[in-house]
Amino acid sequence: MKSIEKYSLDTKCVHAGTKHDELGAVVTPIYQTSTFKFKNVDHGANLFKGVEDGYIYTRMRNPTVEACEDAVAVLEGGAKALGCGSGMAATHLLFSTLLQSGDHVICSESVYGPTTTLLTTIHSRYNIEATFVDTSNLEAVRSAVKSNTRLIFVETPGNPTLVISDLNEISKIAHNNDAKLAVDNTFMSPAMQQPFKFGADYVMHSMTKFLNGHADVVAGMVIVKDIEDYPLFRKTLNHIGGVIDPFNSFLVHRGIKTLKLRIEHQSKSALKIAQYLENHSKVDWVRYPGLKSHPQYEIAKKQMSGDGAMISFELKGGIEAGRILMNNVQIWQLAVSLGGVESLIQHPASMTHSSMGKEAREQAKITDGLVRISVGIENVDELIEGLEFGLSKI
Repeated sequence: MKSIEKYSLDTKCVHAGTKHDELGAVVTPIYQTSTFKFKNVDHGANLFKGVEDGYIYTRMRNPTVEACEDAVAVLEGGAKALGCGSGMAATHLLFSTLLQSGDHVICSESVYGPTTTLLTTIHSRYNIEATFVDTSNLEAVRSAVKSNTRLIFVETPGNPTLVISDLNEISKIAHNNDAKLAVDNTFMSPAMQQPFKFGADYVMHSMTKFLNGHADVVAGMVIVKDIEDYPLFRKTLNHIGGVIDPFNSFLVHRGIKTLKLRIEHQSKSALKIAQYLENHSKVDWVRYPGLKSHPQYEIAKKQMSGDGAMISFELKGGIEAGRILMNNVQIWQLAVSLGGVESLIQHPASMTHSSMGKEAREQAKITDGLVRISVGIENVDELIEGLEFGLSKI
């Protein structure tokens, strides 16, 4: 399909990345092979020299993987993308490519727990310094900049507090200080937020979530805005080795075809659920981008085309109330992860963010009674009934 960029997101989701197949396959086939055969010695030599296009070894390039990479790059509006074996592999690729000993990175304090752990326990061993700040507070971001700051890493909306950061303003802070801006866009997906439009240099995803959408894949992706950055990222990924495999690439690419349909339905349901929770006597507060009570509601409307499927709320009664709710809720499944067709509920302090430690969680405003839910595609009234049953036991 020619000039896919000119089409709507609905059409891009269905057609982006699809490769021409000599046998006429409508869907890009699964090239489940570790290595590729050369036509002759000269052909192989030319491929290794880069003077001829083609495939050598799946860790380096693979047609099925490339189809998924190209699809995500088109949806995000980037130049090229790199498929990784997990969302954390994608985060590791970003840090390993852009940072070296002596560098400083500013990171959102409300961020996926293992991202914090990666910076504080692994990259810190290589003399890479990290400062965690509330990136919704622009003055805090400015104050954290040092002469050796090379990267600002923002997750917005933040995990699990749903705090929203102003990407346009943070990109100015980064670029005015010779730093780069990388954005974890997992919570919104390119269907509802495209960080490159607001000055980001790099975007990453845990494709395990909304992009795949069916809770049967672990995968990640890094997208670069400028093609000049791609070779260094590709070289780093090839040598780190944390690549995605062809079959998972196939599944993610298939999931992307229904991305817009899924997330629009989920977002509509999430707003209704958030409004129900906001008016519930046993709920202290609710954070959802579509509610006017959200502290960054206006920023959300400026940089997001939808409200998403993620909701955080605090129960009156704290951690014990949360335990009762999660042990009694119906339909909702008690599980980590998010973005699938099934609705999930979890307790960040004891699950996804337990590795951060209590002090770091408190700094990030991840309270012991915080509950995070991911709204699926089930009937919304039945989802509310399931929550009400659990809340009634508190």
